[in-house]
Amino acid sequence: MSATVSDYLLYRLTQWGVRRIYGYPGDGINGILGALGRNSELQFIQTRHEEMAAFMACAHAKFTGEPGVCLATSGPGAIHLLNGLYDAKLDHQPVVAIVGQQKSMGLGGHYQQEVDLLSLFKDVASEYVTQVSHPSAIRHAVDRALRIARAERTVTCVIIPNDIQEEPYQSPPHKHGTIHSSVGYCEPRVIPREKDLRRAADVLNAGKKVAMLVGTGALGAAEELIEVADLLGTGVAKALLGKAVLPDDLPFVTGSIGLLGTRPSWDMMMGCDTLLMVGTRFPYSEFLPPDGQARGVQIDLDGRMLAIRYPMEVPLTGDSKETLRALIPLLKRKEDRGWRESLEKGIRQWWKVLEGQAMNAAAPINPQRVFWEMSPKLPDEVILTADSGSSTNWFARDLKVRKGMMESLSGNLATMGCGVPYAIGAKFAFPHRPVIAMVGDGAMQMNGNAELITVAKYWKEWKDPRFIVLVLNNRDLNQVTWEQRVLAGDPKLPATQDLPDFPYARYADSVGLKGIRVDRPEQLARAWDEALSATKPVVFEAYVDPNVPPLPPHISIEQAKHFAQSMLKRNVDTGGILRQSLKGMMEQFKPRKD
Repeated sequence: MSATVSDYLLYRLTQWGVRRIYGYPGDGINGILGALGRNSELQFIQTRHEEMAAFMACAHAKFTGEPGVCLATSGPGAIHLLNGLYDAKLDHQPVVAIVGQQKSMGLGGHYQQEVDLLSLFKDVASEYVTQVSHPSAIRHAVDRALRIARAERTVTCVIIPNDIQEEPYQSPPHKHGTIHSSVGYCEPRVIPREKDLRRAADVLNAGKKVAMLVGTGALGAAEELIEVADLLGTGVAKALLGKAVLPDDLPFVTGSIGLLGTRPSWDMMMGCDTLLMVGTRFPYSEFLPPDGQARGVQIDLDGRMLAIRYPMEVPLTGDSKETLRALIPLLKRKEDRGWRESLEKGIRQWWKVLEGQAMNAAAPINPQRVFWEMSPKLPDEVILTADSGSSTNWFARDLKVRKGMMESLSGNLATMGCGVPYAIGAKFAFPHRPVIAMVGDGAMQMNGNAELITVAKYWKEWKDPRFIVLVLNNRDLNQVTWEQRVLAGDPKLPATQDLPDFPYARYADSVGLKGIRVDRPEQLARAWDEALSATKPVVFEAYVDPNVPPLPPHISIEQAKHFAQSMLKRNVDTGGILRQSLKGMMEQFKPRKD
C-alpha cells in the first residue's frame, strides 16, 4: 500500500520534531486517524473537547518553546478550536492547527458540516492558513505552517479535505509552478545597533530611580536581569506571564503588577524617574508611570510591540538575553542605593501584609490562606498553571516562585477554562515533573471536570504521578462579582453569579483519582502534605469564603465610590463583605517592624 497524504503529513510532522498531537476524532479527519494507526512515532492525545486540544497545544508551546499541534474534524470540530487558538495567538505562541474539510468536489455545494474554514481561520491564523488542494501540496503546507509558527510565534492552520487525505502522496514534479520546500528553522540572533544601545545606556545611567518591568519574553535571561538590576539599583516588577522570570525570594523583586499586583510594584512605578521594560507588552497603562514622568527604554523581539504602552525614548528591537548582554558593559553602577533600599523595605513589609491578610478568619476558609500555605510546600521544579478568576489574584500575589519552577496562564485573552488543560499539556511535555493547576469553581464547571476524565485516562503513563488540581469552591463567579461591585458600583446579581455547589473531591474519587476536601483552615497544611505525597492525581477542593476581596494594590477614589454605592444597594451578605474588606484593608495599615 502506497503512503497517503495523511501518512506523509504525519511523517513530515515528525521530521519537524513533533511527537504529540492533541485532538478529538471525527469523520472529517478519518484519513488522518487511519494514518495515526500506522505511525509509531506520534502520540495522539484524546481530549474531551477540541477547545481543550488547542489549550494543550498552547501549553506545550509555552512550556517547551516548540510548536504545539492540535487536530480537529471539519465544521463543528474546527469551530471548537477557536478559543484555544486565540489564546495562543494573543500570547504569541507557536501552534499549528490541522483541520479536516468535506470532500473537495462538494465544496460550495452547501454540504453537511461544510464551513468556509479559510474565512473562519483568517484572523486567528492571519500569518498562514491554507487549504491543501493537491496531494503534492501537503509538503510545503506543513513546512510553511511549522516554519511560520516558529518564526512569527503565532498560530497557523492547514485545512485538508477528506478526499485529499486518502489520496496517494506524490512528490512535487520538477517543473514550473511547483514548490520544493524543506524542514528546518534556525532562531536568529537579534541585537540592536551599537548606537541605539549607547542611547539606551545614557538614559538608564542618567536615572536616579529606575524601575524595571519584565515579562515572558525575558524567560531565560535571569542572570542578565539580576546584573542589570544590581547595576541600576532598581526593583523588578513582573507581568503575570513573567512570574517565573525571576524568583520571588530575591529581595528586589516587587512581584506582580496591575489589578492583581502588589503595593511595592505600584509604589515603584509611581515613584520612578526611568522605566526599563524587558520582554513584556503589559497592557494596563494606568499601572505604569504617568505619561511624561519617566524616561523610557524598552526591549522586545517584536518591533511592532514597542512603545505602545508607554512613550519610550529608546525602543530596542532585540532578544532580551542578547540585548541585555550587549547593554551591560555600557551601564554604570549607581553608588547611591537609597532608592533600592527603600524598595526592598517596602517588599519586606508587603510580604508581612500578605501573611496577615491570609491569616484573617473567614467563613469557612480564607482563599488567600490556601495559597499562602501551599507556597512553601511547592516541590522543586513544579509547573504551575492558573485559570482566570479571583483565584488568579492569590496565585499572582501569594505564591513565591523559586528558581527552576515554571508557570503560565491565559495572559492577553484571559479566558476561563485554560487551567486544567494547560496542566495536562505541561504534564505530557514534562511527565517527570510535578504539576499543579489552580482554578475557580466556575472554570472547573465550565470544562475542568470533563478534562479530569482525560487525566484518568492517561495519568499512569506519567513518570511522576504528582498532578494536583486546586479548586476554590466559593459557589460564585467571584471575579466578575467583585468587578461588579468595584468597577460598576452594582451589587452581586445571584441570577448570573451563583454557581451550583458541586462535589469536586467526590467526583475525582468517582473517576479513579484522589479527592481531598478541606473546609477548615487548620486542615490546610496536612491536606497539602497529603496531596503532594499522593501516588495518583489529586483534586484538592477548598471550600472558601466568596466575600474575601481581591484588593487592588491601590484603591482609587472612583473604585472606593463604586464599592460604597454597591454596598448601599441590596446585597446577599453586606455584613460579611464589609467585614472581610475591612480586615484586608486594615492589614495594609498595621504598624510592622522591618
